[in-house]
Amino acid sequence: MDALTHLLSGPHAQRAFALRVVMDPPWSIDVQDRAPLTLIAMLSGEASLVTERVRVRLKPKDIGIVRGPEPYRLADDPEREGLVVIHPGQVCTTQGGDHVSISMAQGVRTWGNSPTGATTMLIGTYESDAQIGSVVAAALPVVAVIPAGHVDEALVRLLRDEISVDAPGQGGVVDRLLDVLLVHALRGWAREHPESASGWLAAGRDRLVTDALKLLHDSPGASWTIESLAQQLTVSRATLAHRFRAAVGEPPMTYLTNWRMLLAGELLSDHRLTTADIAQQVGYGSPFALSTAFKRLHGVSPTEYRRHRRPPLPTQTG
Repeated sequence: MDALTHLLSGPHAQRAFALRVVMDPPWSIDVQDRAPLTLIAMLSGEASLVTERVRVRLKPKDIGIVRGPEPYRLADDPEREGLVVIHPGQVCTTQGGDHVSISMAQGVRTWGNSPTGATTMLIGTYESDAQIGSVVAAALPVVAVIPAGHVDEALVRLLRDEISVDAPGQGGVVDRLLDVLLVHALRGWAREHPESASGWLAAGRDRLVTDALKLLHDSPGASWTIESLAQQLTVSRATLAHRFRAAVGEPPMTYLTNWRMLLAGELLSDHRLTTADIAQQVGYGSPFALSTAFKRLHGVSPTEYRRHRRPPLPTQTG
């Protein structure tokens, strides 16, 4: 299972926040939700996307991907200060703190300062690490722009149409469509920027590394060593280590540890599973061994992570 397949099948793909945003000038949104990943699909009009280090202009049919948790601003004018602030949990206020989620609601999953604004965007936000794995986000720059024509417009139209109706099962369908659109956007960006792609996005340049990743993703609980992995691939340890690090940016066993911790973090959202169950699934001999590795990476124990990092249910407008 590669990382994109995992994105589509894992529990983290559930309950993402998706919204159609409709704006007329002047408008400016300070996004301070600390979400790990946000996708912005431009339907009409233009928008400036500004971070501390990046400033880009999104045009019609462009798609932007923003990697958090640092804040960013969307506006009609890149110099315009934020008029509205989006806080964690998608709480929306004015700069003065007045809540505007209800006053700016424009219908089913639609929000903005005008029901027929010149600028219309679809925004999908993965609000926690349990929804969008760090493995996916870490392979991207802070802002990735996929120009018009590099992602099938039919996918955007499907998401637009589903967001705009109130029907049984809509939430689940929107989640699936958002995931599919994100996967296609990631593919499009990697094709256009092969020199900038890192991690698993870059691995496709080397078939050996692709095969190594597939083994690690398919069997994260196996007792892998660099020797056993190289033996499975019928290459030397040195060849595997060199080519894996050149493509992915880290040694195979480091990648495996991070992948296991990602899976463990997701499994912790299922309260039917004990720490012992999770340890066995991700390749650790005991809950203590898992806890040690997990705390080294996340800074908290699995128990603390489970207690404090459960994804909140998003508040939808409309």
